[in-house]
This record gives sequence, structure tokens and C-alpha cells, in this order.
Amino acid sequence: MLYQRGMITAPNVVLAGIVGSGKSSLAKSLYTRSLPFGRRVYVPGDPKGEHTAVAEAVGGKAIILGHGLRNRLNPLDEGHRPAAASDAEWAAQLASRRRDLIGALAETVLDRQLTPLEHTAIDLALADAVRSAPVPILPMVVDRILSPDPTDDPEHRLAEDGRLVGHALRRLVAGDLAGLFDGPSTVRFDPTLPMVSLDLSRVTENSTLISVLMTCSSAWMEGALADPDGGQRWVVYDEAWRLMAYPALLRRMDAQWRLARHYGIANMLIFHKLTDLDNVGDSGSAMRALASSLLANAETRIVYRQEPDQLGSTAAALGLSGTEQKLLPTLGIGQGLWRVKDRSFVVQHQLHPDELAAFDTTARMTGALALADWDSSAEGSAPCRIGAGSEACHGD
Repeated sequence: MLYQRGMITAPNVVLAGIVGSGKSSLAKSLYTRSLPFGRRVYVPGDPKGEHTAVAEAVGGKAIILGHGLRNRLNPLDEGHRPAAASDAEWAAQLASRRRDLIGALAETVLDRQLTPLEHTAIDLALADAVRSAPVPILPMVVDRILSPDPTDDPEHRLAEDGRLVGHALRRLVAGDLAGLFDGPSTVRFDPTLPMVSLDLSRVTENSTLISVLMTCSSAWMEGALADPDGGQRWVVYDEAWRLMAYPALLRRMDAQWRLARHYGIANMLIFHKLTDLDNVGDSGSAMRALASSLLANAETRIVYRQEPDQLGSTAAALGLSGTEQKLLPTLGIGQGLWRVKDRSFVVQHQLHPDELAAFDTTARMTGALALADWDSSAEGSAPCRIGAGSEACHGD
């Protein structure tokens, strides 16, 4: 709505708040309340499984991934084909997406960028796998990296060039991620559903595994995300602090944020505190610049309660006034400082009782407190009451 009115030029949202402040409930309200207006919701990775019940409640689908479960995703699936793409365009898009995915997976597991020789090993292995099957699977690519076709490797050097990449990717085929992405998909991505969420709560051994899962699941959804005719959609990145430490994931997120308007996407980045961005890469590094660009390309920044030691850095990142800075540690459950471009608001989030039952993660502890309806302005004026359908008080 704000974008349509010209009040903002970037539809992305950053949402930060300490545990128990109510940010998860706000995120769920924002996207579920947009569903009746024709918007869809994609959650490419839900590390805690918080969005599963919501997806099922709104008529969408939650795909639960984990060891011993039947669900399996082939990240090399063709996926959703945009209606406007010609055969040549689609073939080029598909080849590029598959190549980028395999490279991103290898970089994540190896924790470094690939060399030109390693990129060549991937390209040739992928091309050979596609010649063998219209829809290749990861084991085929891994086999061809470790044992290249002799016609592609007349000097027998390609196998050595790709050896480390092949063994890194083998982890998804025969290692601790075996059974999740090493065969044909057993579920189908339906872009017409109101909501699709990938529940990763069964695979939480460590952050590297989560990043690999997120990379695969994002690629699986990417065809639908990149369709300009796909309608308006939310893409929700929960527990974002887990993801930003990995360059390949960070680059994918940055690309989606920069192209949000073209694709009709509003990205939502959810984490605990803004200083999480300062922990990405070294000061002055390309990774730090990418993380900072996520904040710069979000003109709606919502900050829930912050600890006192976070106030200075939060104020510096958002350009808060002294009064706004002092408000942050005093905010109650469901209260947030909303920075919409160059204006500030303090808003009390109100949940309908059905919403409270469906997705408020603090309902058992807060009870009626989550339905409190008092608010104070960002500029320190007298409290104002926020009723259903009323405007939030604000200061300029």
C-alpha cells in the first residue's frame, strides 16, 4: 500500500527484536493479512518450524525436510517456467540457475570461493549430466565431477581440478545430508498456493547444514520468484543471522532484494538485533557491504525492544533521534518503532484472538498482554489509544 501510494520506493522490510518481544507474531500478521488482497507468501527456509501451522491454516503447504522423512527435493528441478520465456531464454535461465546453485553449494561447504578451474569442472559435469537425463540429480553431477567424461578430459587433469569440489558436494549425496536432495523430488512446488514454507526444524545440527538447506530450497523456489508475472509475493527470511555468514546465500538474498520491484516481491528479513549485520565479514569487506545493502534497500525498518548495549549502534544504523533511542529498551510486548523512509512511528501490534491462537509464540506467557492497546509516540507526546482500524500516533 505504501509503495502504491509512492511513499516508499523499496518494498522490503527489516524486522528486529529480542526474543519474546513479539516480532514473530508481527511478521505472521503482516503476511497473512495480505493474503486476501491476492499476495502469496514464500518462506524458503524456516529453521524453527514457526510458519508451518500458519501455512496449513491459510490453505498453503509446509514441506518438512529431515532425516527419515519421505519429503525430498531435487534442487536441479526445472521448476516454474515463466510464461513469457521463450525456449532459448528458458534453457539459458535453467542452465545458469543450476550452475549457480552447484557453485553456491560447493562454496558453502568449502567455506571459500571457487577457482576458475573448479567452475570449469562444474560446468562440464553439469552439461554431461543434462545430456544423460532431462532432469539431472545431484549424484549424477558429483559422479561426473569426480570421474569426468574422457572426451571432456583428454589430458586427465579435470578430475584433479574438481576433486575438492566433488568431495564437498558428496556430502549432500552420501554424507550427513543424504536422503534430502539426492534424488527426484517427491513433492511439487505449486506457485498458485497462498503460502509455501520449507520447514527445516528437523535439521538443526549446525548453521552450515542450515545454510546448505537454505541454498537448495531457495533454488527450488527461484523459478517462481523470478517470474515477473507471478503476482505480488512476500519472501520471508526468518532467523536471518544464521544465513548472512555465508557469502553464497548473502549474494542470492542481495540479488533478490535489488530486483524486488521487477519481480513483485517484498522481502522480509527477521533477526534479533541490527548489530547482527556488523558481524558479517570483516569491516570494509564485500560481505559487510552486501549485508549493509540489505538495510539500505529496505525503507521500512521495524525495531522491537532492544537491550541497552544495542542502543548506540541501532541509533547510528537508523539515524534515530535521542528520544527514539531512549524508547527502544522500554517498548512492551508487540510495541515497535517503525521507521518508514524518513518518518517514525511507535505502533502497538494488535492480534485478533484467532491470530493469537494460531501464531503468537508468547501466548502462553503473555495471555491478554498481547492484546494491549496503548501506545506512545516516538517524539514523547502523551499516550494515545490505538483502536481497531485507527491510525498509529507518530512524530515527524
